[in-house]
Amino acid sequence: MDLSKNIDLKEQLVANFQATEGRLNGETKSAVHQTRRAAMQNFETLGFPTIKHEEWKYSNVSNLVKQAFDFNVKTEFGENELAALSIPNLEGNVLYFINGIYNAELSNIVSPESQLQILNFGQAVKENPTLLETYFAQYANYQNEAFTALNTAFAHDGVVINVPAGKVVEQPIILRFITDARSINVASQPRNLVVVGKNAEVKIAEAFRTMGENGAFTNTVTEIVVEENANVQYYKVQNDTEKSYHVGTTQVCQKQNSHFYAVTVTINGGFVRNNLNIVLDGQNCEAFMYGLYFPNGKQHVDNHTLVDHAQPNSYSNELYKGILKDKSTGVFNGKIFVRDGASKTNAYQSCRNVVLSDEAIMNTKPQLEIFNDDVKCSHGTTTGKLNDEALFYMRSRGIPKAEAQTLLMYAFCEDVISQIKIGAIKEYLEGLIAEKLAQ
Repeated sequence: MDLSKNIDLKEQLVANFQATEGRLNGETKSAVHQTRRAAMQNFETLGFPTIKHEEWKYSNVSNLVKQAFDFNVKTEFGENELAALSIPNLEGNVLYFINGIYNAELSNIVSPESQLQILNFGQAVKENPTLLETYFAQYANYQNEAFTALNTAFAHDGVVINVPAGKVVEQPIILRFITDARSINVASQPRNLVVVGKNAEVKIAEAFRTMGENGAFTNTVTEIVVEENANVQYYKVQNDTEKSYHVGTTQVCQKQNSHFYAVTVTINGGFVRNNLNIVLDGQNCEAFMYGLYFPNGKQHVDNHTLVDHAQPNSYSNELYKGILKDKSTGVFNGKIFVRDGASKTNAYQSCRNVVLSDEAIMNTKPQLEIFNDDVKCSHGTTTGKLNDEALFYMRSRGIPKAEAQTLLMYAFCEDVISQIKIGAIKEYLEGLIAEKLAQ
């Protein structure tokens, strides 16, 4: 296929699905594939969203859908390339996915099987179909969300993580997704499923990185099930190129007395859309959501969050912060639902932004939908410039303007950076953020 020509990406994907389905033989009868097929039918009906869709009003994907991508790029990526992308002092279960495909040779699983069961998606279809039939596509909405439907239809690669009840996974699980776009436009659609049993604990991080000057399209979905009394820390880090498109959905379901904690950091990316959806489907649940984003140039970063309080006596707290430069754009759409009967809900949301250029644009839309009187809920958003008084004070004491601005911006980020509990990732991000702020 000549990827230099503009084509209809939807048509390409439909043809790709049909070709893939023809190679599956007996697997087409499985429950997992029946879900894939239903998702593909939904995608054909929905098509890609446009700015006429309220949820995509500020995020235009028209340039994406005019491009052609290769979904099956073979790459020579190996240890030499990996050395340039290493994170110092990173320890734990580190899994590498190159162009969406699991690479066992580069990966290292250190936790015992009694604590942690990890299979790539293809293995899980064959070795643990019951787990997939129970949890796969039961939470992420492929009926009405086009990109989720697309990912579900092509759910062949990614990881399935199962933490048995009562187990504490001492070492974090780091999923590193690397897109090698050095030779051609590349697309991948990783699908991840994480099931954390009752009274279990785990730390999980997803890191996305793109190499090369060609176009890249990553459409990822991660479903996380947090069973009763379980505790999950989840981190997502993006450091992609100017020609990359990233659409990611993290769908979380919490059961009674569970605790979920998320930090999302976007360092770079041409077009980034992060969907973080949490359903608190049990009493006494707690959910914490933190976010940082630093678009510059013509980068576009869109964070959509949803906290759905479906049961009484639950708590959520959300803080997102952004620093925008040049001609970049940012979007924050945060929704809080409090369902009928979800009394004694406490839900808080805050989005704060610093805009350093007259040409940068920040669009914010906080939303509360409350169907119960006995609740405590608040939301707020602010967008402005750096504090002139603080800047003047620092300059009057001999600190150069550029350095003073960087210090103020870093201080603005600190209450989110401090929430990162995996030491190696925090130190690595501190360096990247300091470098980005100094540009």
